[in-house]
Amino acid sequence: MAHPSPVLALTMGEPAGIGPDITLAAWLMRESRALPPFFVTGDAGLLRRRAEALGLAVPVQECTPEDAAALFPTALPVVSAGPAATAAPGQPDTTSAPAACAAIDSAVALVKAGRAAAVVTNPISKAVLYADGFAFPGHTEYLAYLAASPAPRPVMMIWSPDLAVVPATIHVPLADVPRLFTRELLIETARITAHDLRHRFGIKAPRLAICGLNPHAGEDGTLGREDEDVTRPAVAALRQAGIDARGPLPADTLFHAAARATYDAAIGAYHDQVLAPAKALAFDRAVNVTLGLPFIRTSPDHGTAFAIAGTGRADPSSLIEALLLARRLSESDAARAEG
Repeated sequence: MAHPSPVLALTMGEPAGIGPDITLAAWLMRESRALPPFFVTGDAGLLRRRAEALGLAVPVQECTPEDAAALFPTALPVVSAGPAATAAPGQPDTTSAPAACAAIDSAVALVKAGRAAAVVTNPISKAVLYADGFAFPGHTEYLAYLAASPAPRPVMMIWSPDLAVVPATIHVPLADVPRLFTRELLIETARITAHDLRHRFGIKAPRLAICGLNPHAGEDGTLGREDEDVTRPAVAALRQAGIDARGPLPADTLFHAAARATYDAAIGAYHDQVLAPAKALAFDRAVNVTLGLPFIRTSPDHGTAFAIAGTGRADPSSLIEALLLARRLSESDAARAEG
């Protein structure tokens, strides 16, 4: 990739969701929260209509990525990306699926070309995209496809100042987890996590806490063999490779304050095992970070919230934290490249 611009590329997200609402609200808080400059990839008309509907005094101006930083203090910069977005707030339909995808395509292309420092994505609706023929399990897999060929292995981290967690298996039925939770998966997930904690988060020797799959981490095999046959050998391989990993650890005692002070990230066997405590501790401040990509991607840790889209009740806190973290990680990347 070319040397990146310091401005961030923020995707429009699902047009019928709260992405436009929280984008407008975040721009209005640009000074009070000392936000980095960003531009939106998507449809300027949609943002103008939403601002008018919400009664928000947000000037929306189309521009090039190179003009966005200078424009940001006085207007919300928008880099036009493909088709218009026509869905009304809270009323998703497939007519806006191409616009949502084009916004992602544009942001990734601009970051790969060095015309933006990082991708920050507003929430999309997988159901809307699936109905239009979207062929990827989700946002993360699509970003990996756009990143390079062959696609890198993406890893989802939910980060907050209180807790960083990574699920080894993500959006799969719980009944499938024991089959999918393999030594190879756990080792690869932990390696990618340790690498990005070291190189992007600036943690010289990352400490990883590995949750057991079963209650009490399997009680030495009496509550299931997975932690003896999968987790423990994976942790041993990681330690042999020089990664500070501990486990299998009982998940029910891993998330109180004293325990959290002993590790930099917790890796769980499945989605809710680690996302439930992360959201309980920092629901409005948690950020979704995709590890393993050749560029930085962050996102609010919530969905499209169709029920409140266009009402003015959407909270921009998680998006603001995603923008701030994207700046921090991009600055770390830039410093490492110069060093």
